[in-house]
Amino acid sequence: MDVDQARTFLAVAETGSFVAAAERVFVTQSTVSMRIKALEDRLGRRLFERGKQGASLTPAGLQFQPHAAAIMRIWEHARLDVGLPDGFDEALSIGGQISLWEGFLLTWLPWMQSAEPDVAIKTTLGYSSDMLQAVSDGQLDLAVIYRPEVRPGLEIEQLFEERLIRVSSEPAPNPELNARYVFINWGPEFQADHALNFPDFKIPPLYLDIGGLAITYLLENAASGYLPLRIAAPYIEDGRLQRVSGAPAFSYPVYAVYSTEENSDSLETALSGLREFAALVSD
Repeated sequence: MDVDQARTFLAVAETGSFVAAAERVFVTQSTVSMRIKALEDRLGRRLFERGKQGASLTPAGLQFQPHAAAIMRIWEHARLDVGLPDGFDEALSIGGQISLWEGFLLTWLPWMQSAEPDVAIKTTLGYSSDMLQAVSDGQLDLAVIYRPEVRPGLEIEQLFEERLIRVSSEPAPNPELNARYVFINWGPEFQADHALNFPDFKIPPLYLDIGGLAITYLLENAASGYLPLRIAAPYIEDGRLQRVSGAPAFSYPVYAVYSTEENSDSLETALSGLREFAALVSD
């Protein structure tokens, strides 16, 4: 069995759809079907029940799922080990939700490099569901995300509570969402809470997909938007931003997620550092 078959199997199992799995692994639907057929022929068991509602795991598929995840973990570690830069003994692959890099993971990263100088670090960013899947598939050793769902084989540890507040650089900020309001995309969780609290706000006049750009924009233009409190606090203290009175705030627990089978010293060092920096953010 090859790695592509394991990756494709996990994509179908996660999405419940051959079409969605094809989009996830960047191949055609017919390629997904051929890979699953070849895998089933090799194992001699049917792994999915196909129907109008999609694809669901058979008992054999459920049995095979943790083995497929283990295959992906072994492959990723092997790939990284073979591809180590000169002078490095080990590699660690770390992912984080987009909003958690600014002011947290980017601060922790140089600490990690200093604490483990012989460990090469590969970083990636994305949203919770993608990061969670990457850890399950063995493509990431560690992910720092909001609200992960519980899955077999994954350890989930809360680091701190993220709080998003509405701030403004306007002299007299309007509590209503107006033309000067900037919608800053902090991920699906924020999008859902925003829609729930502002049901009449359909199309933002300005939509920014990267938080770091939004901070610069708010500081240089009279506008308002949502920022994590840990990022906004220094600007509120020096008067460049002010909190918008009466605006709802949103809270999201931040978690470290890693495989229960992963017990390397470098991962323990990474977690230790994350706990230290999380304590500073929480103070």
